[in-house]
Amino acid sequence: MTYRFLLGNLAAVVMPFAGAVAQMPDFPALNEVFGAPVWGDDNLWNDGDASVGRRLGWPAESRTSSDSSYRFYAGPRERVLGARPFSLALYGRDGMASQLSMVFANKGDLGEVNPKTHRVSDDYKKQIIADAHTISLALTRVLGPAVVAQFGLGAKTRERVERWDWKGHTILLAAPRGEYVAVRIVPTAEADGGQTKRLTDLDLQRQLRDRIERRPGGDVVLKDIPMVDQGPKGYCVPATWERAMRYMGIPADMYVLALAGQTEAGGGTTLQAMMAGASEMVSRSGRRLVSTGGRMTTKSVARFIDAELPILWGVFYVREVEENITNRSIQRRGVTNWNSYKEMLKPWRQAARRIHTSIEDGHLRLITGYNSETGEIAISDSWGRGYAERWITEEEANAISQGSLTVIER
Repeated sequence: MTYRFLLGNLAAVVMPFAGAVAQMPDFPALNEVFGAPVWGDDNLWNDGDASVGRRLGWPAESRTSSDSSYRFYAGPRERVLGARPFSLALYGRDGMASQLSMVFANKGDLGEVNPKTHRVSDDYKKQIIADAHTISLALTRVLGPAVVAQFGLGAKTRERVERWDWKGHTILLAAPRGEYVAVRIVPTAEADGGQTKRLTDLDLQRQLRDRIERRPGGDVVLKDIPMVDQGPKGYCVPATWERAMRYMGIPADMYVLALAGQTEAGGGTTLQAMMAGASEMVSRSGRRLVSTGGRMTTKSVARFIDAELPILWGVFYVREVEENITNRSIQRRGVTNWNSYKEMLKPWRQAARRIHTSIEDGHLRLITGYNSETGEIAISDSWGRGYAERWITEEEANAISQGSLTVIER
């Protein structure tokens, strides 16, 4: 039996399922249809996330004290359920596999702008329809007819899905018009309950209590922030929101968030649209959004970081600035004489006055820490583990800031 690749991520609510399949296939038959060793036996949910990741060959993307993710961006030759996958990820909770999904044709990966016409071709919309049809037929052949249901935490993220149940696993096929095709595998008990198990306020408070790290030299940094690699598309806004929401115990998926935030084909999301789209998911999870502005200082950042809360920060991307802070952050790891380091930062503070930004180069990142002694702010970008922690001076931060700070509070 030859397998290829599979898997993905998820987010939130489902209608009860009353249907049943007369002849249940065994797990090798399902693996054969998927084209990947999803199941090692009849119960995926009692498998450790690391063992499932190894079985499928997905590289680890992120691991915190409570959740994990493994993500693979598939190449053009890969096929799952007869279609080409793009983002493939496995999610774990408390060391066990908890959610799987596969994203196929979608506006982020396929909706490229033609450099000559400056317009987006509609070809990706046709591919979404074709992939949804191919996948639905493949699943129907092995599991029988699907039941149509609703899935999603809020009105802007609720999906019409085709649903199949198999031995405690619910397989969902979603294809919002002109958005994406996604197959998600979730525990049937959670699907029937209407949503992924909500993290209680008390449990979240206990988790957050241990997430501040205070280092020699004055660094105050949040730990346990999930990493999401947005991949080769302009999904910094939905990917960063996914990270912040998962940190606060709210299930999230950057592709669903792109739907909620009205992300354009190929990427590009306004911060206001994303906030409006995500607000219902946040409130339904018992959290609330707080927005603020003003100058970027370690003092203004500290009020949230000291409360164990990362900050969603809208900035203007400036390549030269990014290269400088990346190189400095690498050197910073070996600093032992912090007084000399502060002297080294002075020319960079002065150079910040000459930074020029463009309104077309918007970006969203997380603020995850501060150092009052050096006048620096810790940032984290959705570009993979190599960008989980970098440092920028207050002056540079003010030069590139859009003046938008948002926090998810408990």
